[in-house]
Amino acid sequence: MTVEEFEEFYAQAAGRLTGQLYVMLGDHHEAQDVVQEAFVKAWDRRRRLERDGRPEAWIRTVAWRLAVSRWRGRRRSADAWRRTEPAVHVEGPGPEVVALVQALRLLPLKQRRTMALHYLCDLTVEQIAAETSLSASTVKTHLSRGRATLARELHDPRMEEAPDA
Repeated sequence: MTVEEFEEFYAQAAGRLTGQLYVMLGDHHEAQDVVQEAFVKAWDRRRRLERDGRPEAWIRTVAWRLAVSRWRGRRRSADAWRRTEPAVHVEGPGPEVVALVQALRLLPLKQRRTMALHYLCDLTVEQIAAETSLSASTVKTHLSRGRATLARELHDPRMEEAPDA
């Protein structure tokens, strides 16, 4: 089967096969998906399909098997979820965490990333510079400015200047 013949076969049969699979499956989108996937598989076997003389039947069978395989996968997934124990109740974030998240959102993206790499990932200034393609002095500037912004927003008394005596 030439490319042109396959394209013509597709144009003539795709709608009909999708309709047939829709009736079998009851889901139009699923029918479209499995028919398309079956046609993709048929492309590699187009010469053999032409020799066998029943390409439409082969595509319909492959599409059906694909749908069954998907059903089994979804059923296994659903069974696995049912076998898991119910989630333990987890308390929501406290006011401190909410305040920290709000303060972090005020930081420019590069500062926030630098702060996360340093304080959450425990990377050194040099490691952060290598990972982000920033100079070490820029990393230090981001860390300094980020700490200052967070201290201001979170009202950290350790970061506030002492009053003049």
